[in-house]
Amino acid sequence: MTQLRSETIRASAADRYLSTGILLMMAAATGLCAGANYFNQPLLNSIALALGVSEGVAALTVTLSQVAYAFGLLFLVPLGDKLEQRGLAVGLMLIAALGLLISGYAQNFSMLLVGTLITGFFSVAAQILVPMAANLSDPARSGRAVGLVMSGLLAGILLARTAAGLLSEVDGWSTVYRLTAVLMLLLSGALWIVLPRARNAHPASYADTLRSLLQLLVAHPRLRSRAALGGLVFGSVSVLFSTMALLLSGPGYGFSDSQIGLLGLLGIAGVITANLAGRLTDRGRGQIVTSGALGLLLLGWLGLYLGGSNLYGFLLALLLMDVALPAVHISNQSVIYKLAPQARARVNAVYMTAYFTGAASGSALGALAWSHGGWGATCAVGAVLGMLAWLVLLHDQHLVRHQPAN
Repeated sequence: MTQLRSETIRASAADRYLSTGILLMMAAATGLCAGANYFNQPLLNSIALALGVSEGVAALTVTLSQVAYAFGLLFLVPLGDKLEQRGLAVGLMLIAALGLLISGYAQNFSMLLVGTLITGFFSVAAQILVPMAANLSDPARSGRAVGLVMSGLLAGILLARTAAGLLSEVDGWSTVYRLTAVLMLLLSGALWIVLPRARNAHPASYADTLRSLLQLLVAHPRLRSRAALGGLVFGSVSVLFSTMALLLSGPGYGFSDSQIGLLGLLGIAGVITANLAGRLTDRGRGQIVTSGALGLLLLGWLGLYLGGSNLYGFLLALLLMDVALPAVHISNQSVIYKLAPQARARVNAVYMTAYFTGAASGSALGALAWSHGGWGATCAVGAVLGMLAWLVLLHDQHLVRHQPAN
């Protein structure tokens, strides 16, 4: 197979490496972009009442936002290796902010759907900023940089539901969309000012860029193994996220929606873990981080099964899951970004597509298991996905031993 064309990343800033302050700003931006696709989940009842639709129809916003995001990953993120990255990221954020404003001022459900689709498709700006942080950081500390920016992304995903629920109680469901749009506009302007211009010196055509996604997948066995690993782990955790509310709102616990949403605050542990995992990976301990995280994942599923009727056991197991997910994710990204430094945006597109495909599959499997076998079957499905992830990790370790160049 023809070897992928070598490209070099260039930055126009005098100091090539990003400061911690700029990385924190990028982390905030990725958090807003990611969180924008999760605000609607605790607001479905309020949206249904306000716009005169059923809760089932309102729930379409959840599905469509994820579908739009997946298409954005596939068709927009690869442009990070073709276009100037600062302008691309800022431009995507501006359009995503427009989508949020449309949602925030929606007078009917059709208008909300339009805003949701725009936001979902263009909020993949987060996936431009993550590899950009790796590109513009000291190579010896790129894992830390990715971990820091990913902390923001994970915080956005994990805390969006809690923030949306609280803001909705204060001033209605649309407030979160309007406020987030303003914040995104402000952050996009700030990033335009502080980020250096950066792009591939010899960008390929868009058609060649899309074709190269498959070429990258074929050329790099560890991209395949780490993408599969990420998809399985996120799928395993998504089994929990798709059924947890059903358990906690049932007769065993009787939690309200706001109480369930507040459990998202445990995700702060995952945010801290992401940064720590990046630092350990920089020290050459990425495989250890991944192995330890998978161990926590399986231990968490055991605890969730045993803690089905014990709140403290349930919370401890949930904490383990919140720690395991970002640790695996950061170690995965540290590996894949080193496979093809000249094509980090495209590599990220391949990986994140597998990642969110795993999440969608896990959610579907979790709902199916719950409806047919209750909590025990749900835990079994999550644990099986975790064990499959272990098998993939063993294969990845085999690749490290026998194909160190990959």
